[in-house]
Amino acid sequence: MKRLIIICEGATEQAFCNDVLRDYFLTKDILIEAPTIKHSNGGIVAWDTLKKQIIKHLNEGNCTVSLLVDYYRIRDSYHFPGWMESKGITSLYDRMHFLFGQMALDMDEKQRQKFIPYIQLHEFEGLLFSDISVFPRNFTKEQLDFPQLERAVNDFKTPEEINNSPATAPSERLKKAINGYDKVTDGAFLALEIGLETIRKKCILFNEWIERLETC
Repeated sequence: MKRLIIICEGATEQAFCNDVLRDYFLTKDILIEAPTIKHSNGGIVAWDTLKKQIIKHLNEGNCTVSLLVDYYRIRDSYHFPGWMESKGITSLYDRMHFLFGQMALDMDEKQRQKFIPYIQLHEFEGLLFSDISVFPRNFTKEQLDFPQLERAVNDFKTPEEINNSPATAPSERLKKAINGYDKVTDGAFLALEIGLETIRKKCILFNEWIERLETC
């Protein structure tokens, strides 16, 4: 069985890997491990710090390493490879592909082939907008302001494009629309309810990532 390590930004992404991705990849004879970022209390860190953890896992041998971190939280000061240059790329998808390429090039050539770079556009919670019909089944009318979710879906072409301003990022929209929303527990459960197949159909970059992981 192949070993795939997905370094997760925090507990929300870790729960998604364990509760949603793990069983699917077992059918592909791939075992997922989902450690969170070290030297962090839940959140992204500078590239140099993250790169050290990537290399440490790669040096364990007999594994492929990838990431599940949010684009939204990365700062200029974190110095991700190609970050400043990427800002001049208008297409979000071209921008992300450029960043993935730059991250790969920043790794040693021998280790590069076992590293699958990935950043989730704009953040993990965007995936949960792939099928908002699951929300009324899991929250009461008193808890849920469904029209807020409908507006988000109608305003953007795909869930991954739901924008990243402080007030309207996917996670902020969910907090405003659902009274008592819990990122970790509700996030993984809703993703499981929506289903990996639906998320893949609606989210272009995420689907490309899964396809790459399947051939690790």
